[in-house]
Amino acid sequence: MIIMNSKAQLTVDIIAKVAEGRLTICNATKLLNKSRRTIERYLQRYRKVGVQFIVHGNTGQSPVNKTPDKLKQTVQQLIREKYYDLNLLHLAEMLEANEHIIVKRETLRCWAHDIHHVKRAKRRRSRVHKHRERMEAAGLMLQMDGSPHRWFGNKKSCLIAAIDDSTSELFAEFFPSETTAGCLKVLRSIIEKRGIFRTLYVDRAGIFGGPKRSNFSQMQRACEELGIEIIFASSPQGKGRVERAFDTLQDRLIPELRLNNINDMMAANSYLQHVFIPQFWNKLLTVKSKVNGSEYKPLPAHINLNDICVTKEYRKIRNDHTFSYGNKFYFIESPIKHSIAHQKIEIRNIAKNSFDAYFAGRKLTVSEVIEPIKTSMEDIEIQKKLDVLALADKLGNVSEASRLSGVSRDTIYRHRRLIKQGGIDALRRQETPDLRHKNRPEEDLEKVVVDFSLKNPHLGQAQVARQLKANMDIEISPNGVRQIWLRENMNTTALRLAKLELLPKSA
Repeated sequence: MIIMNSKAQLTVDIIAKVAEGRLTICNATKLLNKSRRTIERYLQRYRKVGVQFIVHGNTGQSPVNKTPDKLKQTVQQLIREKYYDLNLLHLAEMLEANEHIIVKRETLRCWAHDIHHVKRAKRRRSRVHKHRERMEAAGLMLQMDGSPHRWFGNKKSCLIAAIDDSTSELFAEFFPSETTAGCLKVLRSIIEKRGIFRTLYVDRAGIFGGPKRSNFSQMQRACEELGIEIIFASSPQGKGRVERAFDTLQDRLIPELRLNNINDMMAANSYLQHVFIPQFWNKLLTVKSKVNGSEYKPLPAHINLNDICVTKEYRKIRNDHTFSYGNKFYFIESPIKHSIAHQKIEIRNIAKNSFDAYFAGRKLTVSEVIEPIKTSMEDIEIQKKLDVLALADKLGNVSEASRLSGVSRDTIYRHRRLIKQGGIDALRRQETPDLRHKNRPEEDLEKVVVDFSLKNPHLGQAQVARQLKANMDIEISPNGVRQIWLRENMNTTALRLAKLELLPKSA
């Protein structure tokens, strides 16, 4: 049996169509994003071995350079017992010198991490960061970052701020947390107030993309569409202007919000935009750029910020012009002249629970596909019982109905009585509450486990199972201990301590 993912299944389907003459090699290269030589090689192997061409030759085989598990266990045992206080470089040297074991540094680090034995490096001296002059003109560079803090009230909120590197002009707004939607909103407010700037200097957080997100994020995509270059800082000191701005804001803004009895986000944003920034920041902390001109460019007429400063996702269209999004299926109702199957549709999240679908810049009308609910096995069994009863009523002979259906007469009579007493719902399978499962431990064993767990409430399930084996010669798995705890409602240390307090104390 061959198990294939969606990508492999698509490859097999397309190569099969090429082999049957239903698809050209040129179109197959576009659909699979492969070279013509690769498609021809796939086709040659498909004609030779069939569907198995999709399986790589090394599948199921161990790598030739795999380190033996026995060596790994030996090294980990040495780390636990002999070299537990050595750093990785020293550990590699001692293993080679004393044990004649040569292991690569990265492999050794992974083995040490697996057993939680890694000596942390000592705190090094801080690096010297060279002073960088401000940008010459406003709009050449803006620094953006978020600062989670208790800005107002008792709950943490995040202040997302952007500051002009040349003039220290501040753009900021409060949000519940540092999210993509918040950064896009601040970006939009900057463009609406001043215009499109040149570069954005940010840290390596996933919101802004970079290596953590395979160099893609919604902010990166929006900046690329606006012609804004993103620069990633290698350290917090690289974007020190916005970091120092947060120090000032935490030093001055928090007391002002407290003195004005501001405890909600809407009032805090209003005070920040209309009082703090105009009356304090713009008057005392902004500076004049070195040159008189500004690098902010007006927003072109053909650019609509509603199409850019939104979260966009992409889904593949199925053969029947449906796509899935948010665990639901949607059907494209807009009239389309040609099929767009296997193409990508653009999803724009305009609100929390709503979205718009676009294809080639055109807004599409979509509707949710309501799938029929599958009949449960219990309903099928009830229907079978009703069919047998209907057959007996039709024939007027229970014995003949029993012979034809294979159901005993006693069962037919019992089902009739149940319907008279409680209707159709009485035919449902009734669970016996006091039925004890055959795999469940004996009551005496459960009592021993409960008593031992209450005497030692801080022990975990594995420790309880181990000590019962060592002290009382009782064989029970850690999962068995956990199942007993769950039945007795004592699966956490707090619950065991609470149950222990309810027990009568012996004199």
